[in-house]
Amino acid sequence: MSPNAHITSHRKPRRPATQSWVVRTGVAGGVLSTLAVAGAGSATAVEKPSEATMEMPAFNAEISTSIAQSAVATQQAAVDYQVRAQVEDAIDHAKADAKKAKEEADRKAEAERKAAEQEQRDAEARASRSSDRGSLSTKSESSSSATGSTATLISFLEAQVGKAYVMGATGSSAYDCSGLVQAAYNNIGISLPRVSEDQSTAGTQVGLGNLQPGDILYWGSAGSAYHVAVYIGGGKFIGAQNPSSGVVERDLSYSPPTGAVRVL
Repeated sequence: MSPNAHITSHRKPRRPATQSWVVRTGVAGGVLSTLAVAGAGSATAVEKPSEATMEMPAFNAEISTSIAQSAVATQQAAVDYQVRAQVEDAIDHAKADAKKAKEEADRKAEAERKAAEQEQRDAEARASRSSDRGSLSTKSESSSSATGSTATLISFLEAQVGKAYVMGATGSSAYDCSGLVQAAYNNIGISLPRVSEDQSTAGTQVGLGNLQPGDILYWGSAGSAYHVAVYIGGGKFIGAQNPSSGVVERDLSYSPPTGAVRVL
């Protein structure tokens, strides 16, 4: 018998091969499970930044849209301000134009009022002169002597035809228009004003269709006439016309007068 036959063996009993394989499989499965869990955790941890990264473009798009909308609103506000400024400027110009138009209308109305007042005064003055026209001729003259004075007047005028026209001249070699009329009437003893403006209101106003020889013809308005001559009958007049023509005899149709006054 062996000396070691009674010594208790300390070696573990051998496991069957099947049990060893199961153990190894279990361990491997646990390891694999652990790795799978760890892998899943890692996958989850990796996926989160990916989700955040995918959200960034949407966030940037919203900011870009907000900025664009703000820029459009700012531009629209600028356009609205410019339009308002233009409208207000147009209104100011319209008000200024209306004010100028009103001032001009007021000035015209005032000028017309003054002209009407002056016309009234002129009419009153003509009426006063008409009532005093007898003082322009001698009281001793009869109708026959008046006829004789008219003939003398016309004779004098005819004798002056062809003489020169000189502004301010009253004879005897040259005349201006009112100087000739004054000289002609002085020749028969009737004193007339010197200038055409006053001569046009020196007697009774008569219509151009009712003229008589000796009537004073005038051009322009009564009281402000710019030219005078004397009607000699037969549709003719004699007057100192202008520097180029001198004293001439002309038909009324040559230059129709505006009006006439009668002092004989």
